[in-house]
Amino acid sequence: MSSATPLPEQPATAPTAIACDIFCAVIDNFGDIGVCWRLARQLASEHGWQVRVLVDDLHTFQKLCPSLTLDRARQAIDGIIVEHWHEPAHAGETLEVADVVIEAFACELPPIYVAAMARRERAPVWLNLEYLSAEDWVADFHLRPSPHPRYALTKTFFFPGLGPGTGGVLKERHLDAARAAFEASQPAREAWWLKTAGRPPPPAAATVISLFAYENPAVDSLLEQWRDSAEPVVLLVPEGRISGAVARFFGLPSFAAGAYAERGSLSAHALAFTGQPGYDALQWASDVNFVRGEDSFVRAQWAAKPFVWHIYPQADDAHLPKLDAALAHYARTLPADARDALARFWHAWNGAGQPDWADFQRHRAALKQRAAEWARELAQVGDLAGNLALFAKSQLK
Repeated sequence: MSSATPLPEQPATAPTAIACDIFCAVIDNFGDIGVCWRLARQLASEHGWQVRVLVDDLHTFQKLCPSLTLDRARQAIDGIIVEHWHEPAHAGETLEVADVVIEAFACELPPIYVAAMARRERAPVWLNLEYLSAEDWVADFHLRPSPHPRYALTKTFFFPGLGPGTGGVLKERHLDAARAAFEASQPAREAWWLKTAGRPPPPAAATVISLFAYENPAVDSLLEQWRDSAEPVVLLVPEGRISGAVARFFGLPSFAAGAYAERGSLSAHALAFTGQPGYDALQWASDVNFVRGEDSFVRAQWAAKPFVWHIYPQADDAHLPKLDAALAHYARTLPADARDALARFWHAWNGAGQPDWADFQRHRAALKQRAAEWARELAQVGDLAGNLALFAKSQLK
């Protein structure tokens, strides 16, 4: 008895990828585009979205993404379309409205684009991605809708945060494994030091510190304390706004990439500004990380090492409650003496007094343990890209 020849299987129709436009105005430094570029890469690589980034400052962006070409209005990088956005009227090289529209940090969409959103047969999911804050009110405002006054459109506020009920912070799926592999591999660490600093790794007795900060009057006192330290201190300084102060301390005209200087127990390497993956490795190679703004602040938490945050200063000290809110989360389970020492040091680094390095160092073991615990706690909130994708898909059903 012969059997029928089976019909060839029909190829399954692939679902259409979600299209996403991210609008980013670079206000200052690298935080705005740093967050947007991480988010874009993660939505594309981990969630299969078709992402377009419209950004108004290609020069700043190129520092984080060296493959970017400055004189092109539209280009593709890692499968993501990047367009030079000439706000406020410009809406991209062609007026195409995506399924998900992200207005990063209240940058205001072009009116022509908003009008096109309203004409779309199915209104897009419109999200205002806000700045990260650890304050308690964030959970109350996360996912709060805001109807447009003229069009049948609703914008939803999406708040990153450090606690439950917020959007979380950005974290790629591979990040923990990459960090663990780097920390477990002596050859990888040796190769990193030779490539980045031109020298082999320092002895185990040395404390390695990465210093990424805005201009800071407290740095002179800290450099003196490191110079006079009983143990060697190795400083890694990415070229940037703190470089001038380091140069002055060593009596040098500048402290540009490749420079090296020593005074007392302190030795310092000036590093070239690196792209985002390279910055993660810098934090993994260090024992203590000084970070600034939003993006490096988040990466320091995933690095699971003690860190010191230089929050972006605002008028009337409006930034200090945000600093204290982050401390309340991060230092919550520390012993009281370690918690107080950390708070004193963070406050001093942010303008209230002189930082006391010996006081900070006394609690390094507790701070190191807490850093690892906190990374696990923060992961429970979920990563921002995953939380955003989940919400957007629920609205597109």
